[in-house]
Amino acid sequence: KRQQEIFISLNFKKSTQLTRQAGVPSGRFSPELLSFSGMYVCDVSPPPSTVIGHTKTLAKVTFSPNVVEQTKIARNGILGDFIVRYDVNRELSVGDIQILNGYFVHYFAPTDLPPLPKNVVFVLDSSASMVGTKLRQTKEALFTILQDLRPEDHFNIIGFSNRIKVWQQDRLVPVTPNNIRDAKKYIHNMSPTGGTNINSALQTGAKLLNDYIAQNDIDARSVSLIIFLTDGRPTVGETQSSKILSNTKDAIRDKFCLFTIGIGNDVDYRLLERMALENCGMTRHFQEDEDAASLLKGFYDEIGTPLLSDIRVDYPEDDVEQVTQNFFPNYFNGSEIIIAGKLINRTSDSLHVEVTASNSKKYILLKTDVAIDLPSKNDITAVPGLEDGKGDQNYIERAWSYLTIKELLNSRLKSDDNQEKEYLMEKAKSMALTYNFVTPFTFLKMREAGLHSEPPPEELIRPSTDGIGEKLQSLQGHKAPPGIRRQQDTQRIKISKTSADGDPHFVIDFPSSKFSVCFNIDGEPGDILRLVSDHKESGVTVNGQLIGAPAPPNGHKKHRTYFNTITILSNKPQRSYLEITPTRIILDDGERLILSCDRSAVVRSSSLEVSVSANSNITVTIRDTISFVILIHHYKKPAPYQKDHLGFYISNSKGLSSDSHGLLGQFLNHEVKLLQESLNTSHQQVGQNQTEALKTNLTNTLKVKGRLVPVVWKQRRIYNGQQEVDCWFAKNNADKLIDGSYKDYLASHPFDTGTASEMINSL
Repeated sequence: KRQQEIFISLNFKKSTQLTRQAGVPSGRFSPELLSFSGMYVCDVSPPPSTVIGHTKTLAKVTFSPNVVEQTKIARNGILGDFIVRYDVNRELSVGDIQILNGYFVHYFAPTDLPPLPKNVVFVLDSSASMVGTKLRQTKEALFTILQDLRPEDHFNIIGFSNRIKVWQQDRLVPVTPNNIRDAKKYIHNMSPTGGTNINSALQTGAKLLNDYIAQNDIDARSVSLIIFLTDGRPTVGETQSSKILSNTKDAIRDKFCLFTIGIGNDVDYRLLERMALENCGMTRHFQEDEDAASLLKGFYDEIGTPLLSDIRVDYPEDDVEQVTQNFFPNYFNGSEIIIAGKLINRTSDSLHVEVTASNSKKYILLKTDVAIDLPSKNDITAVPGLEDGKGDQNYIERAWSYLTIKELLNSRLKSDDNQEKEYLMEKAKSMALTYNFVTPFTFLKMREAGLHSEPPPEELIRPSTDGIGEKLQSLQGHKAPPGIRRQQDTQRIKISKTSADGDPHFVIDFPSSKFSVCFNIDGEPGDILRLVSDHKESGVTVNGQLIGAPAPPNGHKKHRTYFNTITILSNKPQRSYLEITPTRIILDDGERLILSCDRSAVVRSSSLEVSVSANSNITVTIRDTISFVILIHHYKKPAPYQKDHLGFYISNSKGLSSDSHGLLGQFLNHEVKLLQESLNTSHQQVGQNQTEALKTNLTNTLKVKGRLVPVVWKQRRIYNGQQEVDCWFAKNNADKLIDGSYKDYLASHPFDTGTASEMINSL
């Protein structure tokens, strides 16, 4: 007898319109069913709209929430967790094999085996974004998990942000009361700070396990694994997903498994999923507002008791084909190995099965010949609540198709070959359509006639760069309120030319001098540039992270760089931060909110306002005295050297202090002079008409804080190319124009608030 559980998170796209037909499609369970424990949503009794039908060998459950129940959907679209529990009989030998109409499914779930010792390294994110509930719940879960470790286990803990902190250097320690006590102290003292160095954390964890395995020769009698938890994306060190995946795989070398956990909406779930898939592990993703502590403990319970390793299930090659995965590195207590395939010889009266595995120091070999029953013995007959459709009579064939589709999708996720990925996608899509499964490439279309009336005509708001600074009075909508035609705003935020955009090109406007200065910064992909630094006075810091792209053909640069992330921090009157990418905005001012860049919205707090013009720009206003505009650059058909990116513009700097610094901030409250020098005269200051300085017998120099900077005249296009700017260009990464060198403006992580004011050079 063995309890099984099916867990479905009911996640609906919240809309203003309720439907009479929503919910979970019916599910069927057809092993030797002993008792049906029922289902519940978040530990309460099943809602009245749940229909159950079952026999000794088959059950069908359907849940269709009515309109009243739909109103309980939370703001994030989650109604609850729909859990079906039931008990089944499994043979304790080779397992249970069911055969129907030329397909078979094999369930292998042995029990009453001694647990294998395990060697586990917990790698825990302690970056600044983990502050508050996420880190608290992580600590609570780890306290319980540490208490569940067995005396024969060994373990270590790594906390990571932009720094890597190892609890016990260069070793794994045994489970003793003193070690558990000290480990809990270490976890209790973890505090959130810095960025997220995923690559170095995993490399450190892998080295710990590899060294322990090599020194103790424990391959054959224990299971080693890394449990990795984060709430964000890589921001420090190696930030390219492909490099992190490659480095992780090279470090692990198939010697142990990696299990990954992501918390919240900011996590790079695709990276975590692929890391786990490529290293024989699993991944889980928890929402921020869920009970992460209990969910983390539940995930650990799934993998905390390894019973077998290196499990292989074989069938005669002449008897079967298209068999799903049949090798498994580990088998954990409470789980179940499921394999399915097709029979070649459907007239045979038996199927030979062999299972090999390791348990501690033992090698296990199980053999049996399974009798193939007549199809009539497995026929499904109608019972109350089980309305049979013609296409789903063979539940075993559906089980085979489900496992096959899942493997195709996993293979596609792991592949780096575009042609192979396209082939796997088409094959998975074809099977999904044949067997009616919803996948990332298929969807369920529900028809509902006569329930909705046509809404009144509305005028769509079409964003463009002309609308910078326009404000919509709605967080959700990208349409104007019904019956009100939206009029063009007469007052718009005036944006200065002071900006960092493109590759990236910097422009500084000096209104009093009636000219502009420009320069380039040839940074490296992954560099984080400090654009504005006024943390000590106004409390505002702006950083921009670069992404790389190949150089255009016949170009003089080895590569291009663009801003793909802009972070804005403000600590007055209260701490808040923004992280902006071409696709979304994360606002955290004590409560975390995520906005999509493809929907117009306005969010206001006591000191901060964020206005999104869909697919166009984001305006950030701080205390009504500081305003920044971030342009969104999307390419419909990008060339290899083009990347979606951001442009940063300062529209109002009145609230920034005279001590502001950064690549842009240091010029906001200073003026420069343009000098000309002829072949026969000394420097003379140029007046308002700067074209005088363009005469062929003149050289041009800027005087900045006593420094002389040679410049040449150039033209730059800003605001998506809509405006052309005449500017004086300083070469060599703005040498002598900026204080220090551009490397002095590199931040350690996107939320670094360090100031560069101490390096100001005045001659």
